[in-house]
Amino acid sequence: MSLKKILSFGALSLATVALLAACGSNNSKSSDSSSKGKEKITLATVGTTRPFSYEDEKGNLTGYDIEVAKAIFKDSDKYEVTYQKTEWSSIFTGLDSDKFQMGANNISYTKERANKYLYSNPIASNPNVLVVPKDSNIKSYDDIVGHSTQVVQGTTSAAQLEAFNKEHDSNPVKLNYTSENISTMLRNVNEGQYDFKIFDKIAVNAIIKSQGLDNLKVIDMPSDQQPYVYLIFGHDQKDLQAFADKRIKELYKDGTLEKLSEKYLEGNYLPKEEDVK
Repeated sequence: MSLKKILSFGALSLATVALLAACGSNNSKSSDSSSKGKEKITLATVGTTRPFSYEDEKGNLTGYDIEVAKAIFKDSDKYEVTYQKTEWSSIFTGLDSDKFQMGANNISYTKERANKYLYSNPIASNPNVLVVPKDSNIKSYDDIVGHSTQVVQGTTSAAQLEAFNKEHDSNPVKLNYTSENISTMLRNVNEGQYDFKIFDKIAVNAIIKSQGLDNLKVIDMPSDQQPYVYLIFGHDQKDLQAFADKRIKELYKDGTLEKLSEKYLEGNYLPKEEDVK
């Protein structure tokens, strides 16, 4: 081969290599740009609290809270959300460490949580009820003194009963702390292992129906025990909170929340319109 052809071939090879390198560089930048286009958010949930958060027959997380979150972030060009199951207490420790940015699991309001976390607009109204065996001598909230129940540390019902015991220290409720889920706790009451359980009406009715807990009856609680359900955020997630609040208000007005409530909660359990700001 002549020197001229060798030089020509070498130049062509270098040009080809340069072109391929440029293409690879462009593809890499495009990929990086695509992956960095949205802020990644992880929403933590227990995933066993039907009908708010549970797994369907295919193992996918669903339920009222989860579907509301999906509606909030549908077609969002700002946030990309993944959903992760965890223990109840880990939702809050995960928010503390920024492992999670959001939590959703039939979460109600407490002053202690509000001092550490951000709350969304309410997404549902969920009255508390008292669940007892049908032959129980407990007829109202005042009758629970001296009886036994199970509670999960850090929940609103645990805090409520701890406060109750301070006012009834001569005959307190026997609190048995557990990590069992609400379905198991209701079965324990159904089988007579514990005397009562305080929980929200929507979940209680769903579990009694799905599991055939025929030995249970439901007693309405005092009118001041009627909490809302919220999404919760890490304390530094103000932009995320503002985005969710705006979308919740839109979903309330366009009827999406009502449709999801009817589908998953089997009734219209929406908060008052004036409370969705």
